[in-house]
Amino acid sequence: MNKLNTIVSALFHEQVSNWELARVNYEGLKTVKTKTFSFENFKVVVQFNPARIASSGAKMDAKTISERKCFLCTANLPAEQKGIDAGDYTILVNPFPIFPQHFTIPRKEHIDQQIKPYFAEMLELAEALDDYVVFYNGPRCGASAPDHMHFQAGTKDFLPLIADYKRLKPDHTELIDEGSNYQLFKLKNYLRTVYCIESDTISSAQNLFENLYTKWQDLPSTHYNGEKSEPMMNIVCSFEDGIWHTFLFPRKDFRPWQYTAEGDKQLMVSPATVELSGIFITPIESHFERITKEDVISILEQCS
Repeated sequence: MNKLNTIVSALFHEQVSNWELARVNYEGLKTVKTKTFSFENFKVVVQFNPARIASSGAKMDAKTISERKCFLCTANLPAEQKGIDAGDYTILVNPFPIFPQHFTIPRKEHIDQQIKPYFAEMLELAEALDDYVVFYNGPRCGASAPDHMHFQAGTKDFLPLIADYKRLKPDHTELIDEGSNYQLFKLKNYLRTVYCIESDTISSAQNLFENLYTKWQDLPSTHYNGEKSEPMMNIVCSFEDGIWHTFLFPRKDFRPWQYTAEGDKQLMVSPATVELSGIFITPIESHFERITKEDVISILEQCS
């Protein structure tokens, strides 16, 4: 086990023992309601998780963000929340979990959420935390703090995507590109667009990622409020047996129409990396009860 894995695991157990908010919410995870929708080659799990209302229901307009204190800046953390120094980042236990062990990894300085300058650092974190997956929600792609650069990490075997890819790769992927240190695959018939960079060096993964980033800058969704912004995307990275698997989800929309619908048509599902990886979070019980397989299809088609 990597040294950082050991330290992070110890932090987790200390925080759920001594921080009441974390203890209650992680205990609550053990009894969350779930239901599963089966598709031809994979499944999507829907989870009723009321603690996630803070994220799913977050207002993302510029005025709201500018008027609240940044909850990822060290000065604004709760007194009970402890962190681990990880170079330019701090590793924190996420008190509103989805994963059995769930961490937020904010950068120490308060800068906007953006991936291109920090992609290599994401892969470095994935290698150091190889018991976990490290993931990134872009601005307007599920990040509840688009004003503060951060990653997240969670229990490696929790996301269906990881096992799905291993199982589906032989017959349900398309090889798009390859070189001496990398291969680029695209999953087929998966309801959402997913690319996977397999690489044995960070530099080869970064070069390929930057090529895709440049290509995706031409997508219509890149233009926001009259300005060109980062291409909309979510990213998951895992490190295993000397290989980085970096999954990229290009996006075309932030939230589906169901999010702001009225009455029985409303479903508070705000798709981020976890949803695109096969775990749909519903923080309202009635929405959990009425979400259907067709809703899952519709939401993924709108956002991916």
